[in-house]
Amino acid sequence: MFERLRQMLIKEFIQVFRDPRMRFLVFAIPCIEVLVIGYAVNMDVRNIRTGVYDLDASPASRDLVARFAGSGCFQVTEQIGDDRHMRDLLDRGAVQIVLRIDHGFQGDLRGGRTAAVQIILDGSDSNTAGIALGYAGRITAQFSQQVLVDRFTRARGAELLPAGLDLRSRAWFNENLESRNYMVPGVIVIVVSLMGLLLTSMAVVREKEIGTIEQILVTPITPLEFILGKTLPVAVIAFVDVTLITLIGAFWFEVPIRGSVPLLYLATALYLLTTLGVGLFISTISQTQQQAMMGTFFFLFPAMLLSGFSFPIANMPVPVQWLTLANPLAYFLILVRSIFLQGVGPELLWREMLVLGIMGVVTLALAVRRFHKTL
Repeated sequence: MFERLRQMLIKEFIQVFRDPRMRFLVFAIPCIEVLVIGYAVNMDVRNIRTGVYDLDASPASRDLVARFAGSGCFQVTEQIGDDRHMRDLLDRGAVQIVLRIDHGFQGDLRGGRTAAVQIILDGSDSNTAGIALGYAGRITAQFSQQVLVDRFTRARGAELLPAGLDLRSRAWFNENLESRNYMVPGVIVIVVSLMGLLLTSMAVVREKEIGTIEQILVTPITPLEFILGKTLPVAVIAFVDVTLITLIGAFWFEVPIRGSVPLLYLATALYLLTTLGVGLFISTISQTQQQAMMGTFFFLFPAMLLSGFSFPIANMPVPVQWLTLANPLAYFLILVRSIFLQGVGPELLWREMLVLGIMGVVTLALAVRRFHKTL
């Protein structure tokens, strides 16, 4: 058995690595993907293009504008002179936000009245608009607090200032709230899913398509040995890709790895059972490599959308949240991000690992049974 399996593994590795395009797909694409996501997919909102429509032109209004410009979040790119100019800039997308200060702003502040400031947003990108509105709210709140402090100081003296609340926030696990630290570990989930599904499904179908499956069937190799020979090389390639992504994330992007690396490999092994099982099942219902590829993406895209990679599961409708309970990508994503960022051990992750193990065994067993019948 071991000799036949060894020959099968040698055949598979030769078949994979003799094609330069396949070598590029297997090893270069995961590295490119983590670099692209690490640099391009960034949810941090900085340098928001801002137009200033200051009708008051007073020291107080200029102070508020300076606070916006000096925050690091807003970049004042336009000085607006009239309403028509403001509408034109928003329509063309030249600015994302307009800070409008009407006449009498400083007079209202000095007279003890509430001074109004208007924020006009381009709401095409709701995520950016919401974050920008939150930034603007904090800046104006700080400005308002400073106005109140100055007013009490002038009226009653510093010793009679009212007591206030000093709020100091501290973020755990991702201290600087960098989206890169959140997204890069998720690349492991994408790569393992794609490699496990695509290579497994297409490896078997390729034998059918070129007509070599009949030659393999007349050899003494058993169905179990054939399945192991097809899936073990994919598992080895997946572990190599996980290692490459982990090294790039840790040393290039400085994403912290607070948990156990062996635990990460164990979680990957449990998840590979499911992906290999699904890929093997797709191979049994596909006659060509194009059909196998379409079947892989038909499974992978919904699974990614329902995994929490880009969109929080808690924000999804309740029926959709129930669907995510059957999604192995969601459990693997929790494991990877918990190991990378939180340093959580098996004492807290055993439920997700148990569910992944059960899913993997059941999926692989059903796929093997289906594959056996097909043979």
